[in-house]
Amino acid sequence: MSQTENSRYWLFQIGGWGIVALANLFFAFIFNQINDESLFLRLAFFVEIGIIFSHVMRYSIRRNNVLLKPINQQIIILVILTLLYSVGIALAQSYFEGRYELVMSKGEPVDFYILYLRNLWSAFVLLFPWNCLYFMYHYIAKSRKQQLATLQLEALVKELELKTIKAHINPHFIFNALNGIRALIDENPVRARRAVTELSNILRSSLNAEKGETVSLGDELKIVKDYLALENMRFEDRLKIEYEIDDDTLDQQVPPMMLQTLVENAIKHGISKQIKGGTVKIISDFTSNYHELAVQNTGYLNGHSSNKGFGLSSTQDRLQLLYGEKAKFEIRQINPEMVEAKVLIPVSLNQIHESNYH
Repeated sequence: MSQTENSRYWLFQIGGWGIVALANLFFAFIFNQINDESLFLRLAFFVEIGIIFSHVMRYSIRRNNVLLKPINQQIIILVILTLLYSVGIALAQSYFEGRYELVMSKGEPVDFYILYLRNLWSAFVLLFPWNCLYFMYHYIAKSRKQQLATLQLEALVKELELKTIKAHINPHFIFNALNGIRALIDENPVRARRAVTELSNILRSSLNAEKGETVSLGDELKIVKDYLALENMRFEDRLKIEYEIDDDTLDQQVPPMMLQTLVENAIKHGISKQIKGGTVKIISDFTSNYHELAVQNTGYLNGHSSNKGFGLSSTQDRLQLLYGEKAKFEIRQINPEMVEAKVLIPVSLNQIHESNYH
């Protein structure tokens, strides 16, 4: 607890019991008991043990993490604690009043049993509202913290989504594609028109990526093929494409533009750095309870597998947001000439069986 919260607690604690004392004095004045010499002694003792017992009760609540339990359990514990500590206060107060004969009836001390029941009721009437206010204060404070945390998380997710969408399409790729299309206009008008359509499809998919959390692999593959077709204009014979796709995985849901990001990374950091070019191989299959999606490319990690760049790190963040710890992502050198970026997305056995059936 911070110093500010601790100061606030003692302010309310002393202020609350002070109000109780003033209320008793007010009613004593109304009923002409203000001249009773034992009144102030009894009142001072009652406020003192009230502060002590309520503070110990608060310690029990915090020590046992009562405020972290479900609300129905909190209510039950609230009533039980109120009864237990009311019994304690009543015993202490009754013993004190009986020991010093501070409560008299017709000049004789009041029977201990009657005195105890009276004090038990008084203690319960005061401790129950104390507990209710304490629990309500922390319940509201916790709710406000949760709301603030939720808003911060939503803002973080929105920021991540925006950055991810911006990272989907590398501006250099667009410039290269446009230059390639311009070169084709006179040389091969038909191919130029097809290239414009391919570029349009990619840009449209990038803009629509934020509208849904996932898309089918089949739809994602269409965008990847358009992307690779445009890259072929630049690399020509230096770029070889291979597909190893299990048809049963085409209906599986994947984060939009995720596969395109992996392919773009393979070309940017792999193929473009090879004088002779190389191969990009896209693999999709079921492995145990996972949908395995991998992109292999000619290239080298050079021992820097942890340096993934924003494209791959955003892929890992998106998987974390959608699937938590269940999804897996890794990039590694699978042989001296090939690098593999692999994603494992959890699927149920029922989904696998349904895919095989269809």
